[in-house]
Amino acid sequence: MTRPDLCLDFANTRYWRGQSAPTETLNAPADLAAWTKAPKAASAKEFEQAIALRETLYRLFDGHAQGKPAAPRDLETLNTALAQAPARKALKRSRGGYDWDVDAKSGTALALLAPVLWSAGDLLAGPRLDRVRRCANPECGWLFLDDSRAGKRRWCSMSACGNRAKARRHYHKGKEDD
Repeated sequence: MTRPDLCLDFANTRYWRGQSAPTETLNAPADLAAWTKAPKAASAKEFEQAIALRETLYRLFDGHAQGKPAAPRDLETLNTALAQAPARKALKRSRGGYDWDVDAKSGTALALLAPVLWSAGDLLAGPRLDRVRRCANPECGWLFLDDSRAGKRRWCSMSACGNRAKARRHYHKGKEDD
């Protein structure tokens, strides 16, 4: 089964989106090939298409996490990509179970990103969409699935943004007490 949060992992390949210079992990076609575990890199044009799809996915899920409806052009872009991506036709054994077989030999961006696109469609149409969250740190912007029991998780991780927020509150509280 395609991981439901694979599309969020892909959207998060650009992070610290709230800063003036976000961190980019996909700087070249070779980076995309490494991320997708493809045998060869996509062309420069396909790489640009993959980055555009990543930004579309980010806008779709970020908007939902903030209670905003999807922009029709973003949903149309995703639907077009899904229609052009390889179909889920065959299962293969994978570590601990099964997964969809993707013909990654073609190296096209849509073939490489098919599992990401399937994940996005499944998450948007599935019961866990209401668990998509955006990190409460305005500089972070990381998207995640909130699997906490209460469904009230605010931070991408407590060890990163959560601790920073606590330290900031503590610092400002100490300043007020002076």
